[in-house]
Amino acid sequence: MKILVTGGLGFIGSHTVVELQNSGYEVVIIDNCSNSSENVLDGIAAITGRRPVFEKIDLREKEKVQDFFKRHSDVQGTIHFAASKAVGESVEKPLLYYENNLSTLIYILQELTAKKAQSFIFSSSCTVYGQASKMPITEDAPVQKAESPYGNTKQIGEEIIIDTCKVNQELQAISLRYFNPMGAHPSSEIGELPIGVPQNLVPFITQTGVGLRDQLSVFGGDYPTPDGTCIRDYIHVVDLAKAHVVALERLLEGKNTENYEVYNVGTGEGSSVLEVISSFERVSGLKLNYSIVDRRAGDIISAFADTKKANKILGWEAKSSLDQAMKSAWDWEQKIRN
Repeated sequence: MKILVTGGLGFIGSHTVVELQNSGYEVVIIDNCSNSSENVLDGIAAITGRRPVFEKIDLREKEKVQDFFKRHSDVQGTIHFAASKAVGESVEKPLLYYENNLSTLIYILQELTAKKAQSFIFSSSCTVYGQASKMPITEDAPVQKAESPYGNTKQIGEEIIIDTCKVNQELQAISLRYFNPMGAHPSSEIGELPIGVPQNLVPFITQTGVGLRDQLSVFGGDYPTPDGTCIRDYIHVVDLAKAHVVALERLLEGKNTENYEVYNVGTGEGSSVLEVISSFERVSGLKLNYSIVDRRAGDIISAFADTKKANKILGWEAKSSLDQAMKSAWDWEQKIRN
């Protein structure tokens, strides 16, 4: 069974490709390598023993999307990761995010709805909740006004899928709203490798620890949290990748009860920025050089998941602790710098 993974050379995408191939699926990857590298294919092959088919395509080019689906008419499921994903950058470059994150989704859905019985997994985000009023956040929490253009693209993306599913009953879709992925594959063959300055906390921590960055900036120390720093739900990327496979199989096997479903994917525990730094210091044995600076536009105070729905209906749960995820991230960082 052939599965398309867009953004399959990226952080979450590459780990999901590994889990798909380990589960026996044939995978074809689309990626434009704007924030990834073709070298990731070597890591995937080293882990699974198989090199997935790869096509370098910018999904904003509609004709190329149409051509791909003509040539790969036997694709039976699509997992859509391809998107720009940094909250801070989206505040600075909103039009880039709206073009990249929405036009690509539309072009793929146009092709899928022209086919029969298509399964579609959307890479959504906890940012759709904005600053939720209650913790942990359930799937029934109201979708608040987005705090950033990135978050807004995920909200609009879900609305596009909902409207499409209403009029195309054969399209079966699941949005996975996940929290903060971190870590790397235990083999250290693939991991998070941002191009340029990292936009996420953990790679900035590990790059500071290895000496690539002079200092980590902690954005805001005066939030209404126990230690004054923002709280997030950090999930090991391998746990997250496995959730995508489970969700896809739910659709492929016809176990879904509606043609559009939503699930939170997280650990159910919140960790502050300072707690994440402490985790790094525990697993590395190093003291991290950091300073607390002004708050960053677009950041919310706290977000962690209620995962009961995914646990019960999908039969999935996160297995790794914060320290285990951090150790895998640190092992990966050391490997790629040596």
